[in-house]
Amino acid sequence: MKEKSKGVGPKKTAEKKTAADKKLAAVKAQASKKPVKAKTDLAGGGQGGGQVGGQGALGRVKFTPRNGAQTIVDFLESVGVDTVFGYPGGAVIPLYDALYDSKIKHVLTRHEQAAAHAADGYARSTGKPGVVFATSGPGATNLVTGLATAHMDSVPMLAITGQVSTTSLGSDSFQEADIYGISIPITKYNYLVKDARALPGILSEAYRLTDYGRPGPVLVDVPKDIQTTIVNPDNLLPDSVPLRFEKPPSPDLASVDSLIEALHVSHRPVLYLGGGATITNSGADILTLVERTDMAVVATLQAKGVFPDNHPLCLGIPGMHGSKYANLAINESDLILGLGVRFDDRVVGNVRRFAPLARVVHVDIDPAEIGKRLPVDVAVIGDLGQVLSLVLKRLPKNSRPAWRKRVAELRSTFPMDVPQSSREIKPQAAIRALSDSCKGQAILVTDVGQHQMWAAQYFQAQKPRHFLSSGGLGTMGFGLPAAIGAQLANPKSLVCLIVGDGGFQMNVQELATIAQYQVPIKIMLINNGCLGMVRQWQQFFFNRRYSQTLFDYNPDFVALAKVYGLWAESVEKSDKVTQMVKALISQKGPALLDVRVPRDENVLPMIPAGMGQTDFFETEEGAN
Repeated sequence: MKEKSKGVGPKKTAEKKTAADKKLAAVKAQASKKPVKAKTDLAGGGQGGGQVGGQGALGRVKFTPRNGAQTIVDFLESVGVDTVFGYPGGAVIPLYDALYDSKIKHVLTRHEQAAAHAADGYARSTGKPGVVFATSGPGATNLVTGLATAHMDSVPMLAITGQVSTTSLGSDSFQEADIYGISIPITKYNYLVKDARALPGILSEAYRLTDYGRPGPVLVDVPKDIQTTIVNPDNLLPDSVPLRFEKPPSPDLASVDSLIEALHVSHRPVLYLGGGATITNSGADILTLVERTDMAVVATLQAKGVFPDNHPLCLGIPGMHGSKYANLAINESDLILGLGVRFDDRVVGNVRRFAPLARVVHVDIDPAEIGKRLPVDVAVIGDLGQVLSLVLKRLPKNSRPAWRKRVAELRSTFPMDVPQSSREIKPQAAIRALSDSCKGQAILVTDVGQHQMWAAQYFQAQKPRHFLSSGGLGTMGFGLPAAIGAQLANPKSLVCLIVGDGGFQMNVQELATIAQYQVPIKIMLINNGCLGMVRQWQQFFFNRRYSQTLFDYNPDFVALAKVYGLWAESVEKSDKVTQMVKALISQKGPALLDVRVPRDENVLPMIPAGMGQTDFFETEEGAN
């Protein structure tokens, strides 16, 4: 696992083989100066140490004399936290006792993993850090999948865990687990608090770090005796040796000019949007940029909705399950402009065959992402919002009618038509019916699997932060609790969840959370009686040897939902889908629609892993 820098992201040293590599290395070096490490004897630390700097760039909130648990709650209130997700236990009883008198709403999930995913959904839908509490030992370790999910997708989250008393650390006490050590590779930063005097500064720094530079989860592990110790504001640890985090680099004007020049001379540019476009709220600037340059636009799952799906230059998602016209446009392009992307392997495929005619320009706040997967011709390191502002001030209008015409031709020649059947329900048709019924206004959450890719292909997202999905980690079980978090963060919005029968059962206990808080999410369950995506790979690449992917038993999901008090119905006939979808979203409270679809339906087109942009599987049998 790569080492992380203290506020921007992982570092990486480029091999200096060519003049271009040397120039890129120089840019990285300027943007990534080593931080000064603090002493960590009293406060512990994460990713190299984390005593906390109070009066530095990250600031400190003033405190009154309170015990450690009350100090935590006071701090969360002071920074405007209104909702916390969690599950109590022995090592956080003082914290929950302090929370008893707070105005902060605590949402009791039925599993700590679900609490982390709910905080994740809250953060993705609002841009504000999600907050989660858990106890020591198994409570803390149950957060691991949720932390890793947020880490991979750069989601701001603050996790506060209880720990055994400082006098018992390292003695294998009851419910002791080294969550500090366990979470180092899957958090942006973490802390083990060993002195109550350090707690106020740690909280200030930890919360700020969640969205400072490249966002991510930060964990603060607080032993039980620290929670009960009085924290006196006149006796805090001094700030004489604060840990100094790197400021996100300012864009280099020479690099910005190189970007503009590359775009100016391009004839067939493709704009490739990633999660950074969502994080920086850059939708308006991106729309201006596209209309000024006639670029075709592709977007990853994390950027879906930043650029409207119904725009004529929007080609949807690229890569393994992207549209054929999106991948062909990349293959024909002479410039790829990547904004806030990782150039993920599911998009790039075979590096040597990705966009073979194109120069690659990459804009990212994290120097480690530059050149990580494929060589780049121009690198701009900095905040995407700042970069776009500079570009739009200096970039002349450059219409490309020939390229617009070619993009339209690709769309018309290789359309993403919705499959239809007079008998069985095609999952693509059910998802399009949901999209049409929502009229582009719903916040859509997905779980992971075939339904996730169908949603990316056929659900029309028109707004940023309205398509929430686990991308980098691909976490089954994410969808249901993330939808809870998104709905509680946006109580006036319509929040819909598309989930498979496999992922639904991984956190199905959260139906109790939905019932307790009457969270009015609308659940479309794509029920194919199998682990669809793995089954599809077994069909194409393992001679239909369906090892442990076909469910011999599924519960009656309608009856199960009704036990928890949800409105629930099932639909099996194609001519009833639109009617039942409208009935689903018309419900005032939480509701579930069990959509029965064929087991053997596949996500198409498909580019197999490691193949090029033109190696499509387009039929149920695989390659044409």
